[in-house]
Amino acid sequence: MNDSLRENLSYFGLYLKMFSAKRTVQPEYISYGKHKDQYFLYYEPLSRISDKVFVWIHGGGWNAGSPKFFDFVGQTMAACGYRFISIGYRLSPKYKYPCQIEDVCSGYNVAIDYLKSKKIDVNKIIISGPSAGAHLASILVYNNAIRERMGVDISGVIGFIGVGGPYSFKTKTTTAIKMLLNQLFEKEYNRDEGEPCHLMDKSDIPMLLIQSKHDGLIDYSCAEMFCKKATEIGNKCELYSVEDKKNTHSWYTAGMFLETRNQNKSLDRLLSYVESL
Repeated sequence: MNDSLRENLSYFGLYLKMFSAKRTVQPEYISYGKHKDQYFLYYEPLSRISDKVFVWIHGGGWNAGSPKFFDFVGQTMAACGYRFISIGYRLSPKYKYPCQIEDVCSGYNVAIDYLKSKKIDVNKIIISGPSAGAHLASILVYNNAIRERMGVDISGVIGFIGVGGPYSFKTKTTTAIKMLLNQLFEKEYNRDEGEPCHLMDKSDIPMLLIQSKHDGLIDYSCAEMFCKKATEIGNKCELYSVEDKKNTHSWYTAGMFLETRNQNKSLDRLLSYVESL
């Protein structure tokens, strides 16, 4: 069975598990703009094990998803003992890039101020995202010009984790991703200005890339090219290849948070990386 077909057949089981996930933490809702998607959720763990804060940018093809929809991710990370922030942003096709990265930058700034208002240490931040969220989060962390324009200070960031991200638009691309990119960008827009591989600058922030060789949406070469570019310019990068049997795009980018680290090797690698920072 090819990977695209496996991806399509995986959704029912994934959604069934998503909507039956337990909720133990009531997140705080904080708006950072006038649009309904300009908000973030803050999760305070019942039993905190670390001063590190996990900032997460949701996926969904840039045209779907929200922090509320992916509540189970915050619940899992809070259950693991980490403070967790999930940032939303305006969606395509109505809102075109770069408004998504501008929203992520604005949301991040407000989130840092929010943490400071609660007297929480903002010097141990880990930024992460899956799929479209990995695309946006990687630009936030590794492009100086956009951060300077948006007034973003990431001096407290100690690591980046990208899961299933479309970091390059020049590798093998599925029809589904081509359609999503056509929705994301205006026809005349220079897509190099929205491509993480093109935008990556030298940085001391290490990265972990989690990618599946059986991803029916994002080709593995995207992560390979991003890792290669990082290494060439002196950025520290680890590329982890998904070993779990549930290795379709949706299952490893989101579904891993519906399992325990004992059940899911990708989640275990993610948490082990966080612990090592």
